Amino acid sequence: MPWEKNYNETNVLERAMHAFWAQGYGATSMNDLVEATGINRGSIYAAYTSKHNLFMESLRHYDRLYRQDFLEKIAREHPPKHAILATFEAAARQRGAGKTPGGCLLVNTVLELSPHDAEVRDFVDASLREVENFFARMIEAAQQDATIRIDLNARQIAQALLGLFLGLRVLVRSRPHPAAIKSIMYQASTMLS
Repeated sequence: MPWEKNYNETNVLERAMHAFWAQGYGATSMNDLVEATGINRGSIYAAYTSKHNLFMESLRHYDRLYRQDFLEKIAREHPPKHAILATFEAAARQRGAGKTPGGCLLVNTVLELSPHDAEVRDFVDASLREVENFFARMIEAAQQDATIRIDLNARQIAQALLGLFLGLRVLVRSRPHPAAIKSIMYQASTMLS
């Protein structure tokens, strides 16, 4: 008789994602994942074959929720220039929010695993390139509506904004002094003047 799963896969990925996000890949044991997901070890292996595969599915789940869906929502709800600033504001507000472990799972992952895991490195690199592309598209749209100067190089500014954004995500995870966050927010705003 074939194996049947009797759990909600989205819930499992959500719970596994939070475990990896809070502790990192290396520090999250299979026992942690059993406890976090509420399914037994055999079911985890039957569904995902390995901790690494569960991690990659959790990372994809995170990317859909916290990058793709988030940026699409920001773009729908704000004019282009403000959409960029709204991404920074949302990341800064995450500090102390209590609902998530803090920081960015993609950034945490690239720091922990990319030096020795090509699959992770390629996935995170593609995801971060999409954030940069979002910034570039918003800059170009804002140049069209004359809210950002036309003489700015959209790609160069997008790359610099990505660097600032990633720095902000790291700082939020480490609980910095509010002045550091304020400085990053100011720099992002100044670049779009």
